[in-house]
Amino acid sequence: MPAPIASDSAPKPTPAPAGPPASGVSFRPASWHDLPGWRDDQITEAWSAFNASCGPLASREEWREICATASGMPNPSVGAARRFFERAFTPWLVTSGDGADEGLITGYYEPLLRGSRRPTGRYRFPLYRVPDDLLVVDLSDVYPELKGLRLRGKLDGRRVVPYYDRGQIETGHAPLRGKELVWADDPIKRSFLHIQRSGWILLDSGQTIRVGYADQNGYPYRSIGRLLVERGELALEQASMQGIKSWARSHPEQVAQLLNSNSSYVFFRELPSQAKGPPGSLGVPLTPERSIAVDARVVPLGAPVYIATTWPNSIRPLQRLVFAQDTGGAIRGAVRADLFWGQGEGAAREAGRMKQRLRMWLLLPVGSVPQSQLTAD
Repeated sequence: MPAPIASDSAPKPTPAPAGPPASGVSFRPASWHDLPGWRDDQITEAWSAFNASCGPLASREEWREICATASGMPNPSVGAARRFFERAFTPWLVTSGDGADEGLITGYYEPLLRGSRRPTGRYRFPLYRVPDDLLVVDLSDVYPELKGLRLRGKLDGRRVVPYYDRGQIETGHAPLRGKELVWADDPIKRSFLHIQRSGWILLDSGQTIRVGYADQNGYPYRSIGRLLVERGELALEQASMQGIKSWARSHPEQVAQLLNSNSSYVFFRELPSQAKGPPGSLGVPLTPERSIAVDARVVPLGAPVYIATTWPNSIRPLQRLVFAQDTGGAIRGAVRADLFWGQGEGAAREAGRMKQRLRMWLLLPVGSVPQSQLTAD
C-alpha cells in the first residue's frame, strides 16, 4: 500500500514507480562491489534465517555442500559470514523485461486482533477454516509450464466452476457453517489479516492464539487502498494502512461494500503459538526484517537476496541480506518484494508506510544460472 508523504521538515523519500511492473525478467551478472552497503550489513543477524532456508534446500545438489558448511558455523563473526557468502554465491542483478533495474518493495507484519471462540454482539466477523467443497486443481502434470499455479473452484454438477467470491461468502451463500475458527470484532482489521495472512488473536478468555494462511478462494487480490484512490476517497499519499482505517471509521456504512470489492478471500488455520515466526510459503518461520515475500516465478524460494532500498517514508538507506521465504497474491513481477517486519506496533507502523523503490540481487550458488518462469506478455 502507498506510504504517506513525509512532513515538510522530514526528508522526502524517492517515490516508488507507479503502475504495474513490467512483464518478463532478466538477470545481469554482478560483482560483490556492485551491492551498495554490502560491507556494512550485519550479516550475522540474517544467519538464523539462512539456516532456516537450508532446511528445505539442503537435499538439493547445488545446495548440499553450502548448507553443510553453514551448519558447521553456528556462530560466525560478521567477517566470516561475509566471506562465506562471497565464496559460495554469485550475485545477479534482477531486472524487468525492458531492462529496468528498479521496482517496488512493500512491507507486511503480524497484526493483533481481538476475538472470541463464540459469536456475540461484539464478535461477529468470522475467520473460516478451509471449506469442504473447495477444490484445488494442479494441472502441472499435464501442462508443465503451469508449475506452481493451481486452480480453485467447486463442483456444479459435473463442471468445475469458480468458488464463491468474498461478497457471496460474507452474505452466507457458501456452505461454511461450522467452519468458523474464531470471530473478530473489527471487519477492517480482519481484512488486513487476510492481506498479511498470519497474525494473533487475543480471545475474550484471555488466551492468545496464532492463526495463519490455510488456503484461498482462487480470486486475484485487489487493493482496497488503490480502489479508494481511484474513487477519489483518498489521495495517493493517504492510502496507507493507517489511512484506510481512518477512512473506515468515518464511513462505517460503506465498509462492507469496499471490502467486497476485493473478491479474494483467505481461509485460516490455528498455528503453534510457540513458533519463532509465522510459516511462510517455504514452510519455515519468517525472521523479522530478514525474510521477504517474492514472486516465485522470478526468485526461487529459499534463495538469499540482497536488497537496496530506503526505510519507510525516508531517504535513509536500507541495504541488507534477506531471504525469499514467502509469497503473496500482490507480489507479482520481476523487481518486487514484500519485507516481513514482525509483530507489534512498530512493525505495523513500518509495514503500513512502506512503499519504496527497490533494487535487488539474487544470490545463487557458484556455477548456477538463474532460471525464470516469468515471461513477457
